[in-house]
Amino acid sequence: MKKYFLYLVPMLLLCGCTSRRHLVDVSGQKQKSIVILYENDVHCGIDGYAKLAGLRDAIQNSDTAFAAAVSSGDFLQGGVSGAISRGQYIVDIMRHVGYTAITMGNHEFDYGTPRMKELLPQIQTSIVCCNFFDAGALQPFYSPYVIRQFGTKRVAFVGVCTPESMIAEAYSFYDDEGNLLYDLKPAQLYSIVQAAVDDARAKGADYVVVLAHVGEQNSDMDIDSHQLVAATRGIDVVLDGHTHSVVPHNEVKNIDGKTVVISQTGTQLANVGKLLISPDGTFSTTLIPAADIPYESTAVKHATDSIKMLLEQVTLRKIGECDYALEIYDGQGVRQVRKAETNLSDLVTDAFRHYMDAEIGLCNGGGIRNTIPAGVITYGDAINVLPFDNHMCKIEATGSEIVAMLEKCIAALPEEDGSFPQVSGMRFTVHSVSHTVSDVLVLDAATGNYLPIDLARKYTICTTDYYNSSGFYGMLKECKLLKATTVLCRDALSDYIEKTLGGTLGSAYTSPQGRITMVND
Repeated sequence: MKKYFLYLVPMLLLCGCTSRRHLVDVSGQKQKSIVILYENDVHCGIDGYAKLAGLRDAIQNSDTAFAAAVSSGDFLQGGVSGAISRGQYIVDIMRHVGYTAITMGNHEFDYGTPRMKELLPQIQTSIVCCNFFDAGALQPFYSPYVIRQFGTKRVAFVGVCTPESMIAEAYSFYDDEGNLLYDLKPAQLYSIVQAAVDDARAKGADYVVVLAHVGEQNSDMDIDSHQLVAATRGIDVVLDGHTHSVVPHNEVKNIDGKTVVISQTGTQLANVGKLLISPDGTFSTTLIPAADIPYESTAVKHATDSIKMLLEQVTLRKIGECDYALEIYDGQGVRQVRKAETNLSDLVTDAFRHYMDAEIGLCNGGGIRNTIPAGVITYGDAINVLPFDNHMCKIEATGSEIVAMLEKCIAALPEEDGSFPQVSGMRFTVHSVSHTVSDVLVLDAATGNYLPIDLARKYTICTTDYYNSSGFYGMLKECKLLKATTVLCRDALSDYIEKTLGGTLGSAYTSPQGRITMVND
């Protein structure tokens, strides 16, 4: 197909990377401040990379402070540039940035662990992760940490990835028979981090900065960055990721009662984080809106622009138009699609249901990644909404299995959950305090009426093959597969907009259609 030739990036883009900026000790030099610029959860927001590198270079060239750039993961997937190239375009851009160290997030596993292992070395920087092991291995696959010299001071960057990846991206950790291939060591996580910190200190690190893709919120595995700090000693700063939280500066006590700084930048490089380590060893963090950064790296901008030109050959094809935005956020910019119905989730699940003529369309809220702005809708918009390489399929589930799945996937409320169920051909009420569902109705296509779900009856569901690996907490994994396809979910959405709707959405999706009713009891 035409889009596959885009995997071949021009050789000019693969060469001429910016040089590394790892600094060495200068005898007799007065110690300057150290500025560590950081990002997390960029998710293919490629326009911000040039500003990140530009700001780092401006600080470095001013000779007022040592400067570096680091990443706390989730960069390979989440948008068009990652989806089209299976991550290749992203690493080509990041190589030009000149990172000092990076760790990986759960979405680095989206294309499978072998693909991640192939891509990450191409960034040509230190990959750190203390808790990622080949199954049965005694040592982690990547270095637990790296130490860099800044004037007279040595900073250790320790990497840690959320063990939740083993649930959300289970297909990358187990084979088809359920045998463990790779391990993020959830039960030993805090002790593994402590061992890495202790070793870095023993090797002469003056400061320890953890690049953590762990998150602010308690996970199903009862792991978060605050508990990580509380269970350890010797960490100075945690630059976090995973939950897309905007945290300019937070302070948490470690096991000895000492203060540790935690920060997180949000997502898609809307902000660049700045960690300032003063000559006296004090730490401060702040977030700089990317829109306010006046600097850009020429090399990174050239790489980004080159990739955009390649993407346009596929993504600019018009598939429809709409005079209102199709949203995953509310009017205040708070993401809703992982905890409530949105007009875009209605469109996506309608596309699923119609594509395979099923009774129910079903998509996890975490799979719907980006808003479609008002105006012309392009194929690139469809990719941006559904960037993952998930294929359409049709399964059969009983009413009782469906209700059990709904209750499991709303159990995190009021917190976000990527498994939150977005539906078509179905209505239900969520009781957000008791975490139960009621009034579950399924559309009768013959009459156009919604009827109470029959717990014993079997219903057809169109969803993606993610259901069979990690989606919906595996609640539907044992359901009968009626039909598998090689059709990507984004192509089902594009087909629905362009062909079924004739390219015009009209007023049908102006607002959420009332499929999910939220009750606070």
